[in-house]
Amino acid sequence: MDQGQANDYVVFIGAKAFMNYVTGVVMQFTTQKANEVVIKARGKFISRAVDVAEVVVKRFLDGTATVSNIKIDSEEFQNDEGKLFRVSTIEITLSKK
Repeated sequence: MDQGQANDYVVFIGAKAFMNYVTGVVMQFTTQKANEVVIKARGKFISRAVDVAEVVVKRFLDGTATVSNIKIDSEEFQNDEGKLFRVSTIEITLSKK
């Protein structure tokens, strides 16, 4: 399994403490020697994903990592009553400089 793709290093943003995600991203760059880390979020967690990316790039890895790509999309879900609804998604790719 020698892909070397960004998919190897992904952080999904949810309801945990903000710094847990920042630490997770920083650790992937520092201890796991990742060249790219993808931050993924859906719906109400999108703004948190943006904040995590900004804190990582501007405070923790200032000068060593940058936002290299941002992908936005939406996913369709069916709720318990069978009604379809869409949820926005974001993928923010951070790369070593």
